[in-house]
Amino acid sequence: MANFILSAILWTLALYGLAEIIKTIYYIFSYTNLKPDGIYIIVAAKNQEEKIEGFMRNFLFRVIYGKEENIKDIILTDLESKDGTREIIDKLGKEYDYIKTTNWRECKDIIDSVENTNIDN
Repeated sequence: MANFILSAILWTLALYGLAEIIKTIYYIFSYTNLKPDGIYIIVAAKNQEEKIEGFMRNFLFRVIYGKEENIKDIILTDLESKDGTREIIDKLGKEYDYIKTTNWRECKDIIDSVENTNIDN
């Protein structure tokens, strides 16, 4: 009887782990749309309402017209700004398809997911 209970517990834990792995893979490839190769740039800003748009447009000009093919996506994240930084970041995300906007917590989850996936490989 003890072996049956121990086996049931182990199978339950194994299925839970499998579900977590599937959820992580789904999250990485579906939610973030990260491609398996390339360079990803994360730009984190806090209270940069006056500077973030100019910085990003200058950077995007270099990426787009400089024919930088290795950059796959740019992740813009707001570090809980008290000014209009988040609104500007959201506006840029709507203008450019390869810019993903997020808050810091979601960005950290993405980084942790990618980091954990790469460690296992």
